[in-house]
Amino acid sequence: MKGNILKLIILVLAIVFITKSYSQPKFPAGSKTISTELYAPVDLVFKLKTKPVENPFDVSFGAVFTSPEKKTLTVPGFYNDNQEYVIRFSANKIGEWSYQTFSSIPQLSGLKGSVSVTPNSNSEVHGAVTIHPDSPRKFVYEDGKPYFALAFELDWLFALDYGNSADMPKTRQIISDVKANGFNQVVMNVYAYDVNWKVSTDVPQEYSYKKPTYSVFKGDNQNPDFSTLNVDFFKHFDRVINHLHEKGIVAHVMIYVWNKNVNWPPMYSAEDNRFFDYVIKRYQGYSNIIWDVSKEALDYGRCDIPYINERIERIRKMDAYNRLITVHDYEYCSREADRVDFISIQNWRSDLYSLTLEAYLKHADKPVMNIEHGGYEEGPYLSFEGNYVNAETCLIRNYECVFAGVYSTYYWQNTSWNIVVYDPLDPKHSFKKPRFDYYKHLQELFTRYDFNTLSPAKPKLTTNSRIGNDNLASSSYPLTDGKGLYLYLVPAANHHINVVLPEPAGGQMEVTWFNPFTGEYKDAGTSKYSMWAAYQSPWKNTYSVLILKLK
Repeated sequence: MKGNILKLIILVLAIVFITKSYSQPKFPAGSKTISTELYAPVDLVFKLKTKPVENPFDVSFGAVFTSPEKKTLTVPGFYNDNQEYVIRFSANKIGEWSYQTFSSIPQLSGLKGSVSVTPNSNSEVHGAVTIHPDSPRKFVYEDGKPYFALAFELDWLFALDYGNSADMPKTRQIISDVKANGFNQVVMNVYAYDVNWKVSTDVPQEYSYKKPTYSVFKGDNQNPDFSTLNVDFFKHFDRVINHLHEKGIVAHVMIYVWNKNVNWPPMYSAEDNRFFDYVIKRYQGYSNIIWDVSKEALDYGRCDIPYINERIERIRKMDAYNRLITVHDYEYCSREADRVDFISIQNWRSDLYSLTLEAYLKHADKPVMNIEHGGYEEGPYLSFEGNYVNAETCLIRNYECVFAGVYSTYYWQNTSWNIVVYDPLDPKHSFKKPRFDYYKHLQELFTRYDFNTLSPAKPKLTTNSRIGNDNLASSSYPLTDGKGLYLYLVPAANHHINVVLPEPAGGQMEVTWFNPFTGEYKDAGTSKYSMWAAYQSPWKNTYSVLILKLK
């Protein structure tokens, strides 16, 4: 008997632990003690006694929060089924926050309370990603820590553990691998249905997530009830976003996608607005959110620039926290740059570095991020191939983006779309493993040498004049902090490079080489300064990075 009771206690504790691990704290309205940590979401739950006459999703509801510094924040609430309404709140200041609700339903209006905000104890969490106040082309966390964005596309992340209310083992596994290898952002859809390109027919069922039997609306994708939303879907999506938050990974959420066979309501319709507004209301309280209106927004004839403009205006009006906004479409971003917080670009060209540098120089007041560079590392099951599938080629295309001053995104064919091999590094697999580890080295390099201090340099069209230092080198792709630190991405074709740098006061140059494939650093000592000094990589016929410090 005692043994059975002990087992029951252990089971209950396990359930509590799992719930706590994947959900933000929830407090019923009227709770005397409501607390949360800095940057962490907390749900304030309000229960109606009777069902509202109008569509429950259309009820006006929210709260005005007053900070310890007496500043106000108006946060909208959302319907959570079963006559329950929620306000999801997160704070960027420690101390006591008071609130008072407002609503079109008297029962939900005028309710008062307070939230005690304590210091953040999660070392992975640093608040929202923002634009650096002194370097508008760079990202920085809310707490001041530099953010070198390195993204991983996982469009179907919403689907991995859908229906499993007790645990998220598949989500935990793939996110563990993502995080362990230097990625700190996941580019993801709210919902997607299926792809239009050829996919392997031998994909094991556990890794195939095409054509989910559910939708963001009630019913399914083939027969949706646009008049109402599938709250169970969003309850699961909460758990996914919250897990990313706890792991310190940014959720770059693409609200729409037009080429994944989703049955969407007509543009501007009440049903379209209801879905869009609901996403903004429900997820703005997570500090790890970045909004992206639509994947490849203008490519499929589904929408136009005025529609995207209107969607952005809706976000700006509803989002109390001013999370960053972009649009996965350079045609849009290049024309409407003032409307987005950072520029998203998709460039498959062979001369990726030069065109990326051109985009960087064109947008002097905003970060630029390459969402897709045409490199989709191959896996065991055929999916979208793009133009480049070799792991090493895909890596170098990411380096070319970064050395041109912009942020980049990685794709593996068997995680980025409706095939999701959520445990690709498991020894049980006999297939060639994806090279996620390459990106750990990339993240480490630009943590060691703070990317926020580095800028690319556009060279002259000629190298036959060594007057001045604006070439920096005879070849390769340079980054510099303008204070004596120079990093050069040296292509495999180079026998050596010659550098053209200002003479340092001490007349010395400290030389280090970095191998992007192994993460190895090689100290090459200190060399005496000379104009047109030559440096040869210790690794032949492979890309490398030369690091020079003038002394």
